[in-house]
Amino acid sequence: MRPSITLKNGERSEDDLTHKLVDILRINQRLKENMEAGAPQLIVEDLWELLQYHVTTYFDNEASGVTPARQRSGRQLLTLMQRLKSKKGMFSSELSKGRFRGNLSGKRVNFSARTVISPDPNISINEVGVPEIIAREVTVPVYVTEWNIDRMREYIENGPDVHPGANYVIRPDGRRIRISSKNTETVIENLKPGYVVERHLKDGDIVLFNRQPSLHRMSLMAHRARVLPYKTFRLNLCVCPPYNADFDGDEMNIHVLQTEESRAEAKTLMLVQEHMISPRFGGPIIGSINDQISGLYLLTRKFAEFEEEEVFQLLRSAGISLPSRRGTKWSGKEIFSLILPDDLSMTYRADVCRRCQECIEDGCEYDAYVVIENGRLESGVIDKKTCGAFSGRLLGHIIREYGTDEAREFLESASRLAIAVLMRTGFTTSIMDFDVPEEARQMIDSVLGMVMDRVEGLTEDKEDGRVEPVQVMSSEKNFEITIMKVLAGARERGGEIARKYLGVDGNQGYMITRTGLKCSLLNFTQITACLGQQSVRGERISRGYDNRTLPHFRKGELGAKSRGFVQSSYREGLDPIEFFFHAMGGRDALVDTAVRTAQSGYMQRRLINALQDLTVDEDGRVRDSCGNVIQILYGEDGVSPWRGKNGEIVDLEQLVYEIRRKSP
Repeated sequence: MRPSITLKNGERSEDDLTHKLVDILRINQRLKENMEAGAPQLIVEDLWELLQYHVTTYFDNEASGVTPARQRSGRQLLTLMQRLKSKKGMFSSELSKGRFRGNLSGKRVNFSARTVISPDPNISINEVGVPEIIAREVTVPVYVTEWNIDRMREYIENGPDVHPGANYVIRPDGRRIRISSKNTETVIENLKPGYVVERHLKDGDIVLFNRQPSLHRMSLMAHRARVLPYKTFRLNLCVCPPYNADFDGDEMNIHVLQTEESRAEAKTLMLVQEHMISPRFGGPIIGSINDQISGLYLLTRKFAEFEEEEVFQLLRSAGISLPSRRGTKWSGKEIFSLILPDDLSMTYRADVCRRCQECIEDGCEYDAYVVIENGRLESGVIDKKTCGAFSGRLLGHIIREYGTDEAREFLESASRLAIAVLMRTGFTTSIMDFDVPEEARQMIDSVLGMVMDRVEGLTEDKEDGRVEPVQVMSSEKNFEITIMKVLAGARERGGEIARKYLGVDGNQGYMITRTGLKCSLLNFTQITACLGQQSVRGERISRGYDNRTLPHFRKGELGAKSRGFVQSSYREGLDPIEFFFHAMGGRDALVDTAVRTAQSGYMQRRLINALQDLTVDEDGRVRDSCGNVIQILYGEDGVSPWRGKNGEIVDLEQLVYEIRRKSP
């Protein structure tokens, strides 16, 4: 527990705890001797306090109000509490951590690597691009047999500097031999079955890929390695949502598995394509994002036509098998149909139109009613609701009905096709997309002017005492809620006017919003029409100077402008007062986000600790480690969200019927 160490100069050095225990024994002995000798009370009390000090610092050498115990060199002793706590652990080294952080919560491991991530739309969702410099460093042990001995000799001949090579050979007696240019020939001559060769990581090896913080199961998945040049890990953009990854400097870790059992387990249970459905909400968590969605929309929108030569170039660059020539133009819907399963039929409404069912009969101006019959896209456009992460209805249907292999092929083909379309058609947005005509600007100003008059009237009523309290609400609270509703309505009406003058086809900025790609309708409204009320802690801005928010307003003023309503839009720019209030609201949102992250993380940790011993038995009951029944039926319906359908129970009879109908 407290081993002695021998220093370079030959002296023996004892553990810090041994020093403290010696101090306690020494003071105990002195205290006993003084008490037996009848020493004065003052000396006995001093020794008693000294004993208390040594016992305290033995347990915690950072106790408040207690001078820490130190060595002669001045180094603070690391006692029991410091060994458990996080910062510095067992040794004085800055790198070592305490037992909890260093050995229980997590630990340093071998055969892992970490670097920055970057996107690669050309690799499979199951693959991860690994830099060659890492592939030469982390190794995979391979048992030498009669069948692979020639290949192992090639790896040894390449050595540690040429990929694919090998770094070590382990003999049956356990001795490890480092391969170098000096001993290559000797090692190759002595190599025989029973040896283990630690070869470089190469294409197709199963590795675990992780992004921290690991908040759910999909934060750690198995990928197949793909050795690539340069120094970043590459991953397909469709896999960003489950990792919550982006490319603004995020770093990720890989762990290279060392046994056949672990590789088989990871390949079966942890491969990316097996986790396309989220266990949280039962829908696809892996799907098309950003440019991929806009490319599919441009391909499948109304009147999108392509010359046959262009079609073949698109399909070739997307890696899709080429159909036979027919000598006519192709519609975008026909091109998209080539990647759909042949017997797929389904109907739903795309997100691009958020109107009600009436537009189905009248004919939707956005071509949003998607109809697929026998693998042909007859009508409708492809947007986020079709193939996107978190909401991909078509993708979720293919995963359940056709399996994860078919779903992966469909998603990768759709992604490559979308990028090929964008490379040919181009897609861009500019500030001009958010310019509303003068007529619309006047209408928005008129609406905002009417709302300002309404707020002024309400303010006068409040100052004259004409606002009554409502039920359990004071007159002040009632007044504030009324004002907030009026101002929120002003922003909404301004946004409706702006959206009416900006069509989805002619305006690519608005199209981004409509297809669910980026930017909500609220964001669009704030850019084009009116930024709206800024809030701090969920209320209008009230703090600032003495009884007023800024010195520009009279004391006690309750108007819209003086309490943080921003009438301008981002497009036209904010005046200094509006800018100041906007900065206040932004700072409040940032602080709130940071606090909420910490609180929710701690809450999740406590919840996991409380539930970690619960298991679902074969009878569907949920029990704890003592065998107590916690729940009669898991989830009260016996259905795992992972196997459900967007929170609904899958109709098993219908599923069996569909499978039988499709089977030959």
